[in-house]
Amino acid sequence: MGSYLWGTPDKLRSLLCELVSWDSRTLTEGERTFALKVIEKLKALDYFQVHPSHLELHDAGLGRKLVTALYKHPQATETVVLISHFDTVWTEEYGVLEPLACHPEELTKKLMEPAFKKDLPEDARIDLETGKYLFGRGTMDMKMGLALHMQLIEKASIEQWPINLVLTTVPDEEVNSAGMRAAVTELVRLRDEHDLTYKLFFNSEPSFSQNPADIKEYVYSGTVGKIMPAALFYGKETHVGEPMKGMTANYIASFLTQRIEWNELFRETDLGESTPLPVSLQQKDLKLQYSTQTPYRAVALYNVFLLKRNATEVMDLFEQVATEAMAACNEHYRAICDREQVKGVGDVKVLRYEQLLEHAVQKLGHAEVERWKQEALQNDAWDDREKSLRIVDNLMIQCQELAPATVLLYAPPYYPAINSSGDPLVQKSIELMKEVAKTFDNTVEQIHYFNGICDLSYVNYEDDANGWLAFENNTPVWGATYSIPFEEMAQLKAPVLNVGPFGKDAHQRTERLHVDSAFVEMPVMLETLMKNMFVKNRNRPAMVD
Repeated sequence: MGSYLWGTPDKLRSLLCELVSWDSRTLTEGERTFALKVIEKLKALDYFQVHPSHLELHDAGLGRKLVTALYKHPQATETVVLISHFDTVWTEEYGVLEPLACHPEELTKKLMEPAFKKDLPEDARIDLETGKYLFGRGTMDMKMGLALHMQLIEKASIEQWPINLVLTTVPDEEVNSAGMRAAVTELVRLRDEHDLTYKLFFNSEPSFSQNPADIKEYVYSGTVGKIMPAALFYGKETHVGEPMKGMTANYIASFLTQRIEWNELFRETDLGESTPLPVSLQQKDLKLQYSTQTPYRAVALYNVFLLKRNATEVMDLFEQVATEAMAACNEHYRAICDREQVKGVGDVKVLRYEQLLEHAVQKLGHAEVERWKQEALQNDAWDDREKSLRIVDNLMIQCQELAPATVLLYAPPYYPAINSSGDPLVQKSIELMKEVAKTFDNTVEQIHYFNGICDLSYVNYEDDANGWLAFENNTPVWGATYSIPFEEMAQLKAPVLNVGPFGKDAHQRTERLHVDSAFVEMPVMLETLMKNMFVKNRNRPAMVD
């Protein structure tokens, strides 16, 4: 029997504070080196000294790595995959306290000083004074989840639990989920290489409030999806002194944005839960400098949450709303032309990116189209969203005979919605979590869809109608700088569950973790849950399903 490195609340707290101190904001050097440090920590466990090949680093793009750590019992095939992410959002909102943002003990102590305490919102100040919260970037979202998974791996390996665990911790959950998308292929490989049967994909994202005053704790049997319809609006340029000789892209865009924002057609409801309404995430014209030429090219990104719909269904709905919006635009524009007694520049058409691409190939040829795509793709100053929009812009400039037009497309990222509320194992597990919580005089409630968006979107994918094809066909950067392994995701067949510590204010300067939930209650809850997975295996080896 080995000794426990992280087996007590104090040791677990020290582990968390060390993980948080490894600053790993997305797209920084710290994110690139974090996985190496996790590997070094896990190497201290006796199990991985005997089985070093079960600790692996995998490429996640841009110099980043993801970690898989396999604890394998010699007689077990049933396997729980423990999923976490280690990147965090940035920290500039901490102001003068930013140097302490990744040092929870020091930051929490500093916030107790009157000069800083008085600047806290009232609820955060009250929590601080209880002594029950640890403040800092990543304490809640979600390095505590990783710490709990490391503790589980340690306990399983020392006590030789008759089940397999695959700790999987990834970068870049906060931007594009590049880490989890890369992990999908590795999880399929691990399954085949070690003859594993995946029983549960388990995440420990924190318990998020459902509204600003909510302090309840939750477990989640699914996760909300997110997709980003986008549009390029192409009008007709003119001098401001001759406005009726052109049509601004901003004028066109206003009609679509008015009809997308808060449009209940995009709201989905399932199991008594509903998605937030859609809003625009960005809208801008593409003029790079001021001039008296009117802005004739503009773009917009729209956020749509998902529960059941796939990419094809959302694109069909997006096209329907865009067609109605442009009909209104054209009617309004024709009335102005009649009033001013001018012919105008014509009606605004609606087309999908795949239609523009087909037209451009017929007109320019594959080689020329690829050249214009590469011009945008090779601009390192642009992210995947900007590259997507600029590819469409480049092609429309070459195909102005289609103008005025609104071109519909998708921009990354895409998170499919996943739900396992009907799964018997998940139902039993949730009831067990409620019972264990009662022993701490705590109440836990079930939420069917995690509202914070998470990496569970990339497992247990079901789409018999190939609804993802609309995403592939209308995402300009698809296969170049962004892709989703849909076929491999569909191979990762097992239910999903999220149980994590209680905290508040993720992505805010008041981000904080409840210490009793994190260091006292969660270790017991998660250990009980994992041991319940193998109760039936105690007297016999697990069998392949």
